[in-house]
Amino acid sequence: MPTALQPLPPTAEQAERLIGLGAHRIGGLSAAQLREEAGRVHADRGLLVIHPDRASASRLATLAEHGGKRGFVVADMTDADDFAAIEPVELPAGPVYVTVDLDRGDHMANWSPGEALPAIIAAGRTPLTLGEGIHWLLQQPEVLERNRCFMTIGSRLRKADGSFDARTPALWISNGTSRDGRENRNAPKVGWCWAGNRHTWLGVASAAIRIGPTGKAAATSRL
Repeated sequence: MPTALQPLPPTAEQAERLIGLGAHRIGGLSAAQLREEAGRVHADRGLLVIHPDRASASRLATLAEHGGKRGFVVADMTDADDFAAIEPVELPAGPVYVTVDLDRGDHMANWSPGEALPAIIAAGRTPLTLGEGIHWLLQQPEVLERNRCFMTIGSRLRKADGSFDARTPALWISNGTSRDGRENRNAPKVGWCWAGNRHTWLGVASAAIRIGPTGKAAATSRL
């Protein structure tokens, strides 16, 4: 069952929050353009997302906030922006789209990404991408809780030979240890986990569907 959180506000309100944070500038959009594009996508329980081709995950991460601390990308993930949607995920065309009926995936805590993906697809859902996970934090910072954070296995990095890098991106709250630095304690963090590993404190986030400006739903499963 989806994690119990307050419903997302209408896309017009989400657009204003993104504008207030400066996310529209990262996406190369004026405030007026983002408002116009947000007006073209409508879906109940939908998260407004600026397409990753326009807005990089690493820059968006710095706009996230938790406990008065700004977000950051872990030091050994300098290639965060190279993580792209995997084959079962099809992102709608256009500057923005909506991802509908988000679930933090608490019931998949202690599942590896390799175990979780087939179950998500079998349920008729789609794994969240890294960019979608960050957008969720921008709208609802409270989605990150101690011991209840999540992986975004819809994004992976392909190596030159076509195989996947072993890392899968995840979003959690930093303890401020090691290279994170004490100044980042309690900050929202973009990090990674090995694709075959399980973590009791990380769920696997998913959504029901993605919808673009035309109102046409993107495919969610193609295995």
